[in-house]
Amino acid sequence: MTTRTGPEAKALAVLDLLEQTYPDATCELDFSSAFQLLVATILSAQSTDRRVNRVTPALFHRYPVASALADADLADVEEIIHPVGFYRAKAQTIVRMSAQLVEGFGGEVPDTLEDLVTLSGVGRKTANVILGEWFGVPGITADTHVLRLSRRLGWTTQTDPVKVEKDLCALFPRDTWISLCEVVIWHGRRRCHARRPACGACPVAHLCPSFGEGETDPVIAAGLVSEPRR
Repeated sequence: MTTRTGPEAKALAVLDLLEQTYPDATCELDFSSAFQLLVATILSAQSTDRRVNRVTPALFHRYPVASALADADLADVEEIIHPVGFYRAKAQTIVRMSAQLVEGFGGEVPDTLEDLVTLSGVGRKTANVILGEWFGVPGITADTHVLRLSRRLGWTTQTDPVKVEKDLCALFPRDTWISLCEVVIWHGRRRCHARRPACGACPVAHLCPSFGEGETDPVIAAGLVSEPRR
């Protein structure tokens, strides 16, 4: 067994505490297939999982597979997904992406990053969500929470998602990457908020170089802890 010291050991200690705090952490989008996860992840851009989960049941009931969505009436898709915001652009994207799946991959979601990023609306972040949550392929999902918390915790000084992804891949063992992103995202949504983090109710406060950016009083901080957004 490799003994880790310094920044790696501290980072793993933080990960361990977050895993203990959020033992049920997982992707908060509702889905039952790789295709549904892919569509939901695209829709979640600049929206919330809760809002996406409200529209996808109707969307997937009407268009359960790529071939159905590829042939969908664009106005109908727009009407269904209207609450998620940017619905016109997103409707065009998911219809186009579905057509690409049909034409290039037999209607199936590919299982490599190289193929996934060729699809409309799919960048490295979305591709890593699909790979990790559906295919079990380790990757770093550099979403807004992972970017913010990685800097606060001193894991990186970068702001570019690809550079942050590279730093985290170097810092953490590959077999921790999926869990790492899940618990960091949960922590970002529940305690380590962008504007007013609940520092006084944080399980990793004693390991965080940014402690004090938010509310440090334990009682007040406890009131800032968010409930799961389902």
